[in-house]
Amino acid sequence: MQNHRAAEWKVKSRSELAKIVEEAKAAGKTVVSTNGCFDILHIGHIRYLQDARACGDIMVVGVNADSTVRALKGEGRPVVPEKERAEVLAALECVDYVTIFGEDTPVELILAIKPDVHVKGGDYRPEDLPESEAMRRIGGTVQVIPYSGTNTEGHSTTGLIDTILRKL
Repeated sequence: MQNHRAAEWKVKSRSELAKIVEEAKAAGKTVVSTNGCFDILHIGHIRYLQDARACGDIMVVGVNADSTVRALKGEGRPVVPEKERAEVLAALECVDYVTIFGEDTPVELILAIKPDVHVKGGDYRPEDLPESEAMRRIGGTVQVIPYSGTNTEGHSTTGLIDTILRKL
């Protein structure tokens, strides 16, 4: 009988990921990381993750823990608990591994797993991101994928929640 929860194996601890990334890099693979809340998965997330995955061979996604989502987005968020958000992301073909992190930024995660490229979406400037210094320290780079370039403009979990509430 096939495991009906096959994606669960892709959700890893930070220490497990560090070993996986080290082995992948030794094999000549480019490891890409990104992070986010990914509360209610929508088309903007999918397009962004696919574009981020195109930046390398192996894609690692750091998912904000419930406590950090609450701090970032306010009470009532997240709608979906962290373990479920991680498993949903792990089920995506473009995502190789997922981990949950509880810090305010992914800096500690980046320093632990040492990806080659860290991808952010939006209209950020790499020099304004706390991840940039961490990536410089480990010899990696930050790649910003503008929302306008990924057809994600106008798509957000907050917007989706607002639309649902208006329709009630």
